[in-house]
Amino acid sequence: MKKKNIPFIFNLFLLTHLLIWTLIPFLSNKNLPLDVIEALAWGSNLDWGFEKHPPLSAFFSEFFFQLFGSQDWAYYLLSQMFIIFSFVAIFKLAKEFLQNETHALISVFLLEGIYFYNFTTPEFNVNICQIPFWTLTVYYSWQSFKNDKIYNWILLGLFAALGFLSKYLFIYLLVGLLFFFIFYLKKNKKFNFKYFIPIIVFLLVLTPHLIWLVENDYKTITYGLKRTGFESSAPLNHFFYPIKFIFKQISILLPFFLLLGLILKNFKFKIDQRDKKSIFLIFATLAPILLMFTTSIIFAANIRTMWMTPFYLFFGLFFIYHFKKSINLNYLKRFMFSFLFIFILSPVAYLYISISKDNKRTDYPGKEIAYLVQNRWDKNFVNNIAIVVGDEWVAGNLSYHLQSRPKWFNNLEPKIKNLKLSGGVIYVGNAIILKSVCPGEFGSIKKQGICMIGVR
Repeated sequence: MKKKNIPFIFNLFLLTHLLIWTLIPFLSNKNLPLDVIEALAWGSNLDWGFEKHPPLSAFFSEFFFQLFGSQDWAYYLLSQMFIIFSFVAIFKLAKEFLQNETHALISVFLLEGIYFYNFTTPEFNVNICQIPFWTLTVYYSWQSFKNDKIYNWILLGLFAALGFLSKYLFIYLLVGLLFFFIFYLKKNKKFNFKYFIPIIVFLLVLTPHLIWLVENDYKTITYGLKRTGFESSAPLNHFFYPIKFIFKQISILLPFFLLLGLILKNFKFKIDQRDKKSIFLIFATLAPILLMFTTSIIFAANIRTMWMTPFYLFFGLFFIYHFKKSINLNYLKRFMFSFLFIFILSPVAYLYISISKDNKRTDYPGKEIAYLVQNRWDKNFVNNIAIVVGDEWVAGNLSYHLQSRPKWFNNLEPKIKNLKLSGGVIYVGNAIILKSVCPGEFGSIKKQGICMIGVR
């Protein structure tokens, strides 16, 4: 692989990845995935937080909705933009660390062996939303440490805050990086007052969300804690869940390590405590994973597989950096053949599953249901649909597909006093209950009751 060709190969890889993972789900799925619809539902009624998560995934989804409307391809594109932007940031840091563009390219290509960065990427959600901010936080942590420029410290605080506003689990990366700075603070015995810059920026950006949290009884945090299951966990789960966590990570990373082994002539791995780059990669890459594992042990927390999505972004760089003396470029051809096999196999598998199985969320006839609801509404009422009330999936699909792009609410009652209802309302939910209480037009589709209240 000639050095002058590497930028072209990298850009071709980015473009191909973007096109494949935008087009295949768009052409094979009838409906957007659950998490995308959920983010769009939140985006229709933007706030500084939601019951399940912080607001950033909803902000980006709504921004794309304002640009493209209910065009499914746009949200697959949004997700892939987040992925390839992250690849660019990783490649840039890898070039700096490895001082070898071929090695840097390999460190990115290795990530195709982790299904978080291909097979699961069509579903834009809080895990995908973290990814570019994870890579940028790591990148600007290193730049701040190395160059000590004020603008690097500012950008570090900004991207750290945006990552946290994507998902609270971002805190594991921030703690890992904090340990790195504390390590060198103790080693150098000299405090740098610029450390306060990212902290101040971080808190300023987070302020609106923190206010929302207080006003809403910290319900996002409560939801996250419930998802771990530690509140009702049995004593044996302090052992069972960590072991389960380890085996899951091994199975996820197996293709990655198989790819890595194809480029190595031996497996000599050495960490030099005097090597700042090596120490940084340990804190930025391994520390967050170890912290998650420790959480599982202490709190008997059931760590869900998809929560680990951003944790392996720098695995390629970490292992190539520490195995760089063992890399044999004479093995590059077999590595590239295997990389291309995985690169093609993953979308083919996605396409096969999408077409062959017809009971998935992405087979839900959301557009058709919205069409039927809109027709019935137009026959009975003269005003537009302003609000849909119900769960994020059924009501969220209506909010996304209906012509008037109604705001979504999970429950209207606590907020009804503050709403100026100039349009109609649709409730979706249990058909039997809704039929008995609906003061307007009632119908049912797919076992869901639909109550329409508007101006006749």
